[in-house]
Amino acid sequence: AGARPWLQWRREVELLSDVAYFVLTTLSGYQTLGEEYVNIIQVDPSKKKVPSFLRRALFISLHTVVPYCLEKALLHLEHELQMEAEESRSPESPSALGFPSRTLIRSWIRKQVGKLTEQQKKTASQVVYVLKQSIPLLHRLHLALFYIQGTFYHLSKRITGISYLHFGGLQGEDQSIRSSYKFLGIISLFHLLLTIGIQMYSFKQKQRARQEWRLHRNLAHQKNTSKEVAAGRQSRCTLCLEERRHSTATPCGHLFCWECITAWCNSR
Repeated sequence: AGARPWLQWRREVELLSDVAYFVLTTLSGYQTLGEEYVNIIQVDPSKKKVPSFLRRALFISLHTVVPYCLEKALLHLEHELQMEAEESRSPESPSALGFPSRTLIRSWIRKQVGKLTEQQKKTASQVVYVLKQSIPLLHRLHLALFYIQGTFYHLSKRITGISYLHFGGLQGEDQSIRSSYKFLGIISLFHLLLTIGIQMYSFKQKQRARQEWRLHRNLAHQKNTSKEVAAGRQSRCTLCLEERRHSTATPCGHLFCWECITAWCNSR
């Protein structure tokens, strides 16, 4: 089907494959390949029996469907808030992000955002930003706790109370291994605190840069649009595979959409 449909539906394909895998293994009462390999089985908080069907189903939902829905909801909400801000400044300006409007959730979010006041929209934008920054930090905190405590590698397993029992094999070196993992957990916590401090320090600089970019984009919008239309296929962005919007050059001289390259830099 090509690169563009794959990029458009990649998360949905990954979600479908993850759900299918866990349904055929965990939900059906079998071990996963990794669990078989290291001789471990899932148990409930009593550690005397395997988790119930309902507990396993809840784990699969929290591990696959809920993160997907949360990610999509935040993405669509952020997009709609940005679109509302764009339309309030320039009603005739085209969409800057180009997400396809193909879901009922997207339509419902658009309708709800339209009911908000300007102050509420500004507050919602700040909440979305904080959530997007906080969720990865929460996962890193949970991973550090796993290294220290030795249980609940996934946050979904901690919520559902599903842990593991090991059977067979030698366990004489368990204590030394646990000590090294605790040390790794302490280092992870220190790194997490350092990251939070850096993010808080740079928050104001990012906000100021964003305001300056918006001012520059509004001034240069018509000029950029006319140039990119004339360029034809030569003006495609290699990240989104669409016509470049607000072309931006990296130090090496390559051209991308401003939104694409800044989003890439934020995640890499």
